[in-house]
Amino acid sequence: MTAAYEYLRDRDAAHIWHGRAPDEPAPGDAVLLGEDELRSVRRMSSRAAVRYTASHAALRRVLARYLDVAPQEVVLGRRPCPRCGHPRHGRPRVDAPVTDLDFNFSRSGGHWLLAVVVGRQVGVDVEDGRRLDVEGASKLVMSASELAHARSRPDEAARLDAFFRAWTRKEAVVKASGVGIITNLKAVDVQPHRDGPVVVRHTEPTGPGTWLVQDLPTAGGAFAALARESGSTGPVELCDYEEPRNEERQWRGVLVP
Repeated sequence: MTAAYEYLRDRDAAHIWHGRAPDEPAPGDAVLLGEDELRSVRRMSSRAAVRYTASHAALRRVLARYLDVAPQEVVLGRRPCPRCGHPRHGRPRVDAPVTDLDFNFSRSGGHWLLAVVVGRQVGVDVEDGRRLDVEGASKLVMSASELAHARSRPDEAARLDAFFRAWTRKEAVVKASGVGIITNLKAVDVQPHRDGPVVVRHTEPTGPGTWLVQDLPTAGGAFAALARESGSTGPVELCDYEEPRNEERQWRGVLVP
């Protein structure tokens, strides 16, 4: 393994990679994708397909840096669902090479985020801040206290901010646990009235019952959040992804948990 992997392991740290997917195809991206991903690409519009392909190729390039292999040698799969045991819709994992590296990936519009840790479960979510029916969406996913907080905001923009803060935190938690949005999101109270990090309770048959959740800084009107096991004590370090012509990491800062 590489020094980057050892750094994550020894410091109990989380690396958060942020990238922007291009709207034009890049040579060499599609060859890095697995067959399931390529089938998804074939069902998409051309713009969506380019963004999906670029972001998933970037995912392998970043993971390869930690695993000390070529990007095409990174094989991705899924862990069994913690509820039903189905092998197709649990948390993502690295099938090859064998590793205890854990990651979670999210994309929305042109944004993508990748969280990487060692020996723990992690979840991340990014949303592009699109306009929506805040009141209607909030009723579907927010607890009573979260809904009261959103409704108390002074204007529509503030209510939208409150919704996306709650939504990204919830998504990060249920992705970390491995069940996704099939769970009752109203029962996952993420305390959007608090800046965080906050401790969130959410228990599944596998994994911890509490999570340390915090918002992540983004650009371009996007919202993002990270969920780590509540015993995590190391730093959260933010990295900007550069295209293959310049793959050196650029550290943007450290968030203190």
